[in-house]
Amino acid sequence: MNSEELLVGIINRISDFEIIRDKHWYRIPVDVADNRLKKRWPPKWIAFYQSGVLRNNPFLISHYAEIKSIVKVQRNELFSNEPYNQNSNKIYYKLVFEKLDTLPRPILSRRWRRIIFIQTTYEKFLNAVEINDLFDESILEDRLWAEFKRNKIEAERQELVQVKNKFYFLDFAIYCIKGKLDIETDGDEWHHNPNAAEKDNLRNNELSIKGWNIIRFNSNQIHEKTHTYCIPKIKNNINNLGGIKVDQYFSKRFEEFNEDGDYQYNFFDYSPED
Repeated sequence: MNSEELLVGIINRISDFEIIRDKHWYRIPVDVADNRLKKRWPPKWIAFYQSGVLRNNPFLISHYAEIKSIVKVQRNELFSNEPYNQNSNKIYYKLVFEKLDTLPRPILSRRWRRIIFIQTTYEKFLNAVEINDLFDESILEDRLWAEFKRNKIEAERQELVQVKNKFYFLDFAIYCIKGKLDIETDGDEWHHNPNAAEKDNLRNNELSIKGWNIIRFNSNQIHEKTHTYCIPKIKNNINNLGGIKVDQYFSKRFEEFNEDGDYQYNFFDYSPED
């Protein structure tokens, strides 16, 4: 069970929240799933990231469910009372579940961030303390992330950054007082590709325009020189950029939660008027 696929979906609308809570289903456009999620589709479990629209309990995951069925349906079948429009025939995956389960402790975000979908495993989900613990991209990322936590380096994994009309996912984003660091883990398979260097250079140039300082580590450096090279280099760059910028609101929320292990964010008591 622990290796079963789990998908974190996003709640961006009050109406979607009410559907999840009261009707026990969640929808994903088929074209989105087939393009972005196909490598790990279908999921066995679904969890829900509560965005800022849920003002009482934003930027956290507290509830999840075991998926009982996934079917393709048109939008007009999902929303029969909606007037016919250009999206009425759009096809969705309808993920159906019987009940919502509640985590003993919610999975918190350390700062506000844009999240689309997170594909991970049930095991990582159950063991996660914060959103960054969920990501399941590569062994190299997991190894470096473990060292970040051990050294108390606050970073955001798979941070989505827009440069003009392009979007980039950064392996690790570190926000410092005088600048920003993008830490990349470059696997051997990727860099045996002759086009990789050219793509990396283009990406680096575009990110640098937005103020990102890029550091790249290969697999040998991460596996063999994490303590002697990777972490010292990252710390030196953080110090040169004035230290990590702390988000006081989110740091305070982590502190408050850690002081009271019984504190629980209630998904079901929410009302739009609050």
